[in-house]
Amino acid sequence: MAPTSCSLCRDAKAILKRPKTGQQICKDCFFFVFETEVHHTITESELFKPGDRVAIGASGGKDSTVLAYVMKTLNERYKYGLDLFLLSIDEGITGYRDDSLETVKRNQQQYDMPLKILSYNELYGWTMDAIVEQIGKKNNCTFCGVFRRQALDRGAASLHVDHIVTGHNADDIAETVLMNIMRGDIARLGRCTLICTQGEDTIKRSKPFKYAYEKEIVMYAYFKKLDYFSTECIYSPDAYRGHARTFLKDLEAARPSAIIDIIHSGEAFEVKEEIKAAQKAQQTCKRCGYMSSNDLCKACTLLEGLERGMASSVITDRARKKMDAIGPAPDNIRTIPLFRSTPTIAVELPSQS
Repeated sequence: MAPTSCSLCRDAKAILKRPKTGQQICKDCFFFVFETEVHHTITESELFKPGDRVAIGASGGKDSTVLAYVMKTLNERYKYGLDLFLLSIDEGITGYRDDSLETVKRNQQQYDMPLKILSYNELYGWTMDAIVEQIGKKNNCTFCGVFRRQALDRGAASLHVDHIVTGHNADDIAETVLMNIMRGDIARLGRCTLICTQGEDTIKRSKPFKYAYEKEIVMYAYFKKLDYFSTECIYSPDAYRGHARTFLKDLEAARPSAIIDIIHSGEAFEVKEEIKAAQKAQQTCKRCGYMSSNDLCKACTLLEGLERGMASSVITDRARKKMDAIGPAPDNIRTIPLFRSTPTIAVELPSQS
């Protein structure tokens, strides 16, 4: 049987079938269409303007490594005029994050980008290893997700950047839509498919890979021979997201377009005005100055629970009220530094007196 020719250039031999479209294409055409689709996502959404300083959330994994490579490629090819930086968050997970950060450091040299690393230990006085030791593995992803989001904003502020880009792909966004439906989380369902988000006191954040399939990102990294870290987080197997991921993979096997279809469904959702009106207004955390819908932001609440040895009591608002009923927090517990445009990364330690 004669080799199949590329369905795009009609010249070279096809060596792969795109999971997203089913096209059989050659390697060079795959590179071109993948990069062009990301470029169209960026330009159609008007994500950047010339002169922007952009931090790439870099974990060393396939998504962020491909994102760094593609952002550098497109910035040079289409003359975006961006200053690009790598920003990594060290959660303090022995045998996982310490190894993946070595990959990021190699990427720094390979892509010639400045690198900033900010650790949970610097910012919160806790590592994820220490958190899991106290609370177990059941709700550890809640702590990590909240702490990571604020750490990214603080790291970006220290770099004086205008924009953070993350490697969230189409699969990630479709999973989030499913999770919010299963939890009945209407507030998040209304914004989880947005390609770009920005709070009043936070840095603009966007997802250039919003329509890029995870399988194609893996194929791009493989054929480009990119240097990335492929081990999964040791604390993630029990995460709630895993159930949505398994369900989505089953849907994709039966219908490859399911991923994009779910994203488009999420985009089409409209939140009723009465539900919007019932949502809490954004304010500033009274303790650290970060954005919050309550007097204390979620990160400060979680950190207080850790410091008081009551971490399991702060996952829900109802549990938080029970902790408050015990009495106010001691004055000497660790707190997160005040959030500023150029924050000082330090943790206030308990008084020795």
